[in-house]
Amino acid sequence: MIKLDVVYNLAGLVFAAYALLSARDATNPRRGRNALFWGLLAASFLVGDRLGDIGNGVLAMVLAVTAGVGQLGRGTAWESTLADRQASAYRFGNRLFLPALAIPVVVLFGTLVVKTWRLGDVPLLDPKQATLISLAAAALLAVGLAFVLFRQPLITPLQEGARLIDMVGWAALLPQMLAALGALFALAGVGRVVGDLITTWIPIDSRLAAVVVYCLGMAMFTIVMGNAFAAFPVMTAGVALPFLVHKFGADPAVVCAIGMLSGFCGTLMTPLAANFNIVPTALLELKDRFAVIRAQVPTALPLLLINMVLMYVFAFRSHG
Repeated sequence: MIKLDVVYNLAGLVFAAYALLSARDATNPRRGRNALFWGLLAASFLVGDRLGDIGNGVLAMVLAVTAGVGQLGRGTAWESTLADRQASAYRFGNRLFLPALAIPVVVLFGTLVVKTWRLGDVPLLDPKQATLISLAAAALLAVGLAFVLFRQPLITPLQEGARLIDMVGWAALLPQMLAALGALFALAGVGRVVGDLITTWIPIDSRLAAVVVYCLGMAMFTIVMGNAFAAFPVMTAGVALPFLVHKFGADPAVVCAIGMLSGFCGTLMTPLAANFNIVPTALLELKDRFAVIRAQVPTALPLLLINMVLMYVFAFRSHG
């Protein structure tokens, strides 16, 4: 059976390659800091399960200190010129999009079809992690397709990956770190405290009130936390489960799915989701640091209202 540790090892090897490339990039004035940062991250994926709680804690603190003492550097060793990029775009045209478009197709196929394949009595993929494993396989297949289409040297994907990850910097770790923070909040009982606070100030005495409080709370808590995955365990434990599911009998699958979508509405409106809303402005060299957020707010607010309507209509269908 292919399990999630295969994905962890693959990610660790990629980050290790970024660390080695960073160390060799003489054009980067902070190459040592970059190499240390990505090397530590590689170690967390490759041997994190063997380090224990204290070892992983120390590793995380060194990562934080390495990023906190100053921004990671950027080299120019693998940057192509604008003329080269324009020539490549003219030469390959829309074929440039084929590797990226192949990824969702392969993930969908793996999640819906390959997940059902078995080797004797054993599933080929871990059923609980089929989507993540399929995503890793899709990334590898996309790289292979890019080699076939564009005839680039074997080192090119790693060089381009290192260039991009250096541009993004420590913000690339935000989703992982904030999701872990949400899990810690859930274990610490923050959800129960939030639920008590909400019910103290807002009477949740109807289905509509529970829907509005949960969806709005998911969006607002995501704005504060910067990540819907961090907000989800807190708001679900504090509001969705005790009120929507247990008190009013809502379908938990519908509630959780639309609740996450409501959280994503908050993601569109917060600078704390730096990897989504701040990094793109840096990559595109926009003058307005909050340009992405300003463009997304007119979509996020109506979408949040639509999510409330959908939850109210579909979560209680089996109960009349």
